[in-house]
Amino acid sequence: MQNMRKGDAYIFGDNINTDIISPPQYMELSAAEAAKYAMSAIDTEFASTVKPGDIIVAGNNFGSGSSRELAPLSLRHLQIGAMVAKTFARIFYRNAINLGLAVVECADTDKIKQGDAINIDFAAGTLYNETRNETYPCSKLPSHILALVQEGGLIEHLKKQRGKNNLPSPEARD
Repeated sequence: MQNMRKGDAYIFGDNINTDIISPPQYMELSAAEAAKYAMSAIDTEFASTVKPGDIIVAGNNFGSGSSRELAPLSLRHLQIGAMVAKTFARIFYRNAINLGLAVVECADTDKIKQGDAINIDFAAGTLYNETRNETYPCSKLPSHILALVQEGGLIEHLKKQRGKNNLPSPEARD
């Protein structure tokens, strides 16, 4: 991943909770299978129409509710390019980053419409709406968070660090 992502916008409103993102009746399925039902509570076609790289754009409090990791994991399985919201629920935000998903806050999400082509520069903290020829400020991803996202999440980052530093595996330290 570079410092930028480009994709088409999928618009959602305020207070999209984890039960909407990943409906609880599918929790027993694998993450790949559960991803087929992502957002189905409000958009039954989402999982079948979203394309790899598309960007979720939402209002306030995206990802509220439970702390279960299946919600952002389902979106990762759908290969969502990034998520932009006015605000995120704190635990969802961190779970998404830990899974390698880019998340940025932007006060101007209501100016973006379904299907708009948007380009996010994570390091600069800007979102360019190509469809409307408008630029909006958004939060920057600090370099250490951007590194986690670029490496595919916290687990992959730790694997890389362990190999880089010749750290013993946890089992070897017992």
